[in-house]
Parts: sequence; C-alpha cells; structure tokens
Amino acid sequence: MVSLLIYQKSKTKMNAFKNFKHLMTNIISFIICLFFATLTQTLSAQELYVDPINGQDTQTGSAEEPLASLAAAVYRANNYTGTGSIRIRLFPGLYTLDNKIPINPLRVMSDTAVYSIEAVTMPDDQEWSPDKMPIIQSVSPNNSETQFPHATGLLVSTAHVKIQGLKFLGNSNPGVSYYYPISKENPALEDLEVSQCYFVGNKESAPIQGGVWAHGPQNSVTHCIFYECRNAVLFFQNVRDFTIANSIIFGAYESAFWFGPEDVPFTFTNNVIADCHYFLVGPQDLKYSSAFTHSVIANNAHEVGYWSGEQQKVVAMKSPSIEEKDIIKRGKISLVRNESVQLPENHLHLAPGSTGLDLQTGIFKKPH
Repeated sequence: MVSLLIYQKSKTKMNAFKNFKHLMTNIISFIICLFFATLTQTLSAQELYVDPINGQDTQTGSAEEPLASLAAAVYRANNYTGTGSIRIRLFPGLYTLDNKIPINPLRVMSDTAVYSIEAVTMPDDQEWSPDKMPIIQSVSPNNSETQFPHATGLLVSTAHVKIQGLKFLGNSNPGVSYYYPISKENPALEDLEVSQCYFVGNKESAPIQGGVWAHGPQNSVTHCIFYECRNAVLFFQNVRDFTIANSIIFGAYESAFWFGPEDVPFTFTNNVIADCHYFLVGPQDLKYSSAFTHSVIANNAHEVGYWSGEQQKVVAMKSPSIEEKDIIKRGKISLVRNESVQLPENHLHLAPGSTGLDLQTGIFKKPH
C-alpha cells in the first residue's frame, strides 16, 4: 500500500514536470514567433508602395494596400526608426505635388542604408512600357526662399538618396518663375543619385528652370533625359566627385549645365548635349582640370559662358579653360518624337542615324 502511494505521488510529480516543460516550450516558441513576427513587420515597414489610382493614404502601404500620395509615403518613411534601407515604390499614374516634399528622415542613412524613391516597374524590366512610368507634376506655388523665391518638388535633406525611374514634368502654377523638380540645398550632404529619369519641360506652360539643382559631394546623374528644360543640371557648392554620364540634354534654352567656381574632380562621359543655347555656364575665371570625355557636344548656339551681373545675362567666353577628350562637335542629332496616340518605347532617345548612337545614352542601362 505504501509502495502504491509512493508510485502515485512520483507519477503525479512526473506529470506535473511534463506539463511544466510543455508549457515552457510553448511560451518559448511563442516568444520566438513573436520576435520574428515583430522583426519581419519592422523590416517590411521600411518599404512603402504608392498608387495614385487605387491607393488610399489610410492603408498600410503594402503592395496590396498602397497609399495614394507620394507626400503621405514620404511622411511615413521620414518617421521610421530601425535599420536598413527605406524604399518607396511608385505604381504608374500621375502624382500631383501641391507643395514641396521634404526627404528628411529621423534616421541617419548610409551607403548601405539608402533612402530610395523609385518606380515599381523600372525601364530595364521586361514588362516596362512608357505608360508604366510614374509621372511627377507640380502645381505648387513658391515654397522656398533659399537664395531666391522658387518652387521645388522633392527637397533632398539627407545623405544617401536614390531617385530612379520617374518622369518629371514642369510646374504649371502661373505664379512660379523658377521650378526645380529635385533639389538638395545643404552642401554638407553627400551621395544623391538620380538615374533613369525623364525631365520634360514646356517653357510656354509648365517650365523647368533646372532639372536637378544640388549642392554637396558625390552627386550622380546617369541615364537621364532632359528635354527642353531651361537648364538641365546645376551643381554649385562643395560638389567634388560628381558624375554625369549616359544622359541626353536636348533643347536647354539657357544652358545644359551650371557648375560652381571650384576646380573639383568630376566624371563627365558618354553624354549627348545638343540644340542648347549654352553647353556650360561657370564663373568668369572658369578653370576645370577634369576632362569632359567621350561625348557629343554639338549644334549648340554657344559653348561656354559666364553670368554677367552687369549685363544680367550669360556672356560667351572666348577661350574657356576646360579640357575635352574624344568630343564630337558636329553631327546630325534628332530624337524620337511622339507621332501617335501612344508614346514609343524609345521616346526622346536618339533617332536612327543620329550621331552618338554608340554612347548608350538614355533611360535604358541594357540594350533595347
């Protein structure tokens, strides 16, 4: 009888231990699952999708529940904490900006944790077509007093930013004289990359004063097309190590480029600059040691000029101090225009027979 009681007590203890062990296993499993669920949610929260046609700004921002406006997406992204890159992906459609959008995250970005705004379908994707390209159109009044009253679209206020695969149109607000779709005002901020983008201005109705106006080092503009902007790219303060490559600048009615007074190292290669009023505007004592290389710079009214405060206009330089290597100065250059209901795939790229076809300019990085 005593042995039976001892056995029953021992069995009860063993069952209690098994139950306790099972309970602890379940608790640990729950904690692990909760940890990974939280981690996954944190990581996925660094990516937002925007759809101006089917989205709502009250939704989660996932691909299945996209936001509706770029402003709402940037506002959310700016307030993210954590690590890793921040990525805003835009579905096709028209994105209307009624004010500037400041890219100013709480987090400190780095070269391994970048802040990107890009198309869901990029130009080199197999399913890409011109109608898949997100279009940024500003109707904003003047929204910045930096240096002078003007309007800007995307105001880059952090380092390590990428803007890819978008089409920027001008500002149709009649009260705006100077509009810059992308600007970076702080000369201490590095690493702005703009690639595979269109900048299409219309000086009669929706002009672009300058497609990209940026200070700071390591700015990069590659595989872009600037069509009938007053100026294409303006790099001024502390802009060492900038890159302009594989791009087309056509019909700039002031100048393709404005560069600052510093003789800084830069890379300029595989570009086509044609039918512009000036190719380059710089300081009156302009001297750039880095070479302009392997490009077509042709059919422009003037080569290099400087801004004359006395005359309030750009004045041509007779003997600019710049170095050129493998530059073609004459040729036939025409672009593929829209002559149908739908835009051709190679819209505003070099037309067949144009000088510079071998330079691989335009929004495609892969052969098309």
